[in-house]
Amino acid sequence: MQGPNNKKTASPPEQNKNNSKESREKSSSLSSQKRFLLAESLLAESQRKFFSREKYVAKRSFRERFGLYTGEEHSAIKVTLRLTESVLQAILPWVILWGGYGFLISLLNYYGHISKVNADIKAIPNIVISLNIVLSLLLIFRTNTAHDRFWEARKLWGGMVNTVRNLTRRISIVIQERQPEDRTEKEAMLRLVVAFAVAMKLHLRREPVNSELACLISSSKYEALQDVNHPPLQIAYWIGDYFQHQHERECIDVIELHALHLLLDEMVNLLGGCERILKTPVPLVYTITLKMLLTFYFLLLPWELVSGLTWWTGPILAFLSCILLGIDEIGAEIEEPFGHDANDLPLDAICKTMLRNTYDLCSSCPIN
Repeated sequence: MQGPNNKKTASPPEQNKNNSKESREKSSSLSSQKRFLLAESLLAESQRKFFSREKYVAKRSFRERFGLYTGEEHSAIKVTLRLTESVLQAILPWVILWGGYGFLISLLNYYGHISKVNADIKAIPNIVISLNIVLSLLLIFRTNTAHDRFWEARKLWGGMVNTVRNLTRRISIVIQERQPEDRTEKEAMLRLVVAFAVAMKLHLRREPVNSELACLISSSKYEALQDVNHPPLQIAYWIGDYFQHQHERECIDVIELHALHLLLDEMVNLLGGCERILKTPVPLVYTITLKMLLTFYFLLLPWELVSGLTWWTGPILAFLSCILLGIDEIGAEIEEPFGHDANDLPLDAICKTMLRNTYDLCSSCPIN
């Protein structure tokens, strides 16, 4: 019999179970505490980086933003000169012309001829004020229209980058490799997808097929592209033919074949969107009207300014013409954003990005 003071003790298995449970709870509590401390330290580090004034200001500099945009590294001064070089070259003769015209008006004012004309024609100030309003509206319309075309082109090329990434990824994954040469053929097809984007860039710039495509396609295909009128469409045909051939070999099913053709169709649609921008310029009547009003404005403006500025009329007129003509020239430059100007889209950098992504994909793609 058990005495009244004898207590019931737990069996060894139950005691071990309780001890292991307590140790697991302690370890999980410690691990969660470590994770919390790690997350807190990462947030603190992120906060320090965010409030670091030097890094925050550097990201807004011309050098950093231009490098992020084009992938090129230049100083702030060189970036400014490069972006304004094409505009200044186009307007510099006109700026010199209008500055000389302002000096001529100052010379006539020195000999007393301008005061007689201003006394006879008292409506010149009112005409200048009216032209200020009209020119402001036209320049705003010009700039907004050109920027809309530029931004639309950038969205189309951004869509091209995403579509190329999706298409090359899907080709790498879903198309089976049953023979050793299938791997080589697949890699050639991945390069051909990038060749479509490069051929699209050359087509939009109205340039012939060159060595940029020679390193992406076979010599026979390169020779064939020399004789076609639309190289991107020919490359799209070759890609689609490859998909159909792999379906006939039963390397892909019909669902994946349909998905691949949809991505290829999207690439052709993006090409058509860029061609729409290229072949539909801003109506010339707006450009002609703006040029005529600017000329008339610069002819009348020094007659009003000369009475107060005297010999400073020429430099001030040159400065104002540089601003107004520069805005007009910027609109003319970016309304067709596929060229080689510094303010056009960095199509070379975009194509290099697609090529680099495809190369990384080929390097990391396992052999099926």
